[in-house]
Amino acid sequence: MKPIKRGRLRLAAGICYYRLKRYAEWFLTDKRFAATKRSELLPHVHFRHQTPLLRRLKDVEMWMQHNKVNNLRLAIQRLNGIVVMPGETFSFWKLIGKPTRRKGYLPGMVLSHGRVTAGVGGGLCQLSNLIYWMTLHTPLTVTERHRHSYDVFPDSNRTQPFGSGATCYYNYLDLQVKNETKQEYQLRLFLTDTHLVGEWRSDMPATRRYVITEKDHAIEPAIWGGYERKNRLYRQVYSLDGEWLQEEWVTDNQAMVMYEPLLPEKNRN
Repeated sequence: MKPIKRGRLRLAAGICYYRLKRYAEWFLTDKRFAATKRSELLPHVHFRHQTPLLRRLKDVEMWMQHNKVNNLRLAIQRLNGIVVMPGETFSFWKLIGKPTRRKGYLPGMVLSHGRVTAGVGGGLCQLSNLIYWMTLHTPLTVTERHRHSYDVFPDSNRTQPFGSGATCYYNYLDLQVKNETKQEYQLRLFLTDTHLVGEWRSDMPATRRYVITEKDHAIEPAIWGGYERKNRLYRQVYSLDGEWLQEEWVTDNQAMVMYEPLLPEKNRN
C-alpha cells in the first residue's frame, strides 16, 4: 500500500475517464435506479442512526465543519424520502448530482491523499458513511462501496469499528445499494441542531436483527516506512427473539495510518 504520487495531468485524465464511465453506467445500461420520492413515510423503521455534526479534530478549522452542515442540508433535500423499489438500485451521486457553488455548496473538509483540505461540497462523506452503516443493518445489498485508503484520525470517541464507513467523490466513488427483497425501502434523513439523523424504513416490519463485528484487527509497520491498519468486518444475524442465525462476511479493510499509532492517547490531539 505504498502511497502513489501522480502528476496533475495524470490525475485530471483519470478523473475524466472514470466520470465518463460512470455517466455511461447511469444512462446507457439497463440498471434500474431509484428516483421516486414520497413525503409520506413508510410505517416500519428498520434501522435508525445519528452522528454529531460538529467535532473538534486535529488540524481541522471549525469553519469547514460549519460549511459541511450547509452541504449536508442541500444533499439531504435530494435524498430524503427516496423509495427504493424491489429490483432498483440507490445511487448516492446520481440522486445528489455534482455539488457546485451555483447550487449553494460551500468549501468543506475533504480528505485527499491522507491530507485535510477544503473543497466545494466537502463533508458529504459523513452522509455516505451514515447510509452505508445503516444499510448494513437491513436486508438491502451494498453493491458498490469504496473504503477510505487513509486512516487520518485516531480512535478518540470512536463508536463503530474501524473501516465501517464509505468514502465518496463525485461521481465515480459512488455508494450503491440494491433492493433484492420483495418489499419497498425508504430513506429518511434530517438534521437536528446537533446531529445528522437517518432511517431506513419499509412497508413491512423487520424479521432480523444485525450486529456488525470486527476480526483480525491490526496496526503494523509497512515496508514503505509508515504503518498500515487492517481488519475484517462481519455481520451477525439474529432473529427478533435473540437467536443467532448466521455470520456473514462484509468487507476487508486496509488503510495507511496518517498519525503516530504508538503515542499515548493524550498526546495525539
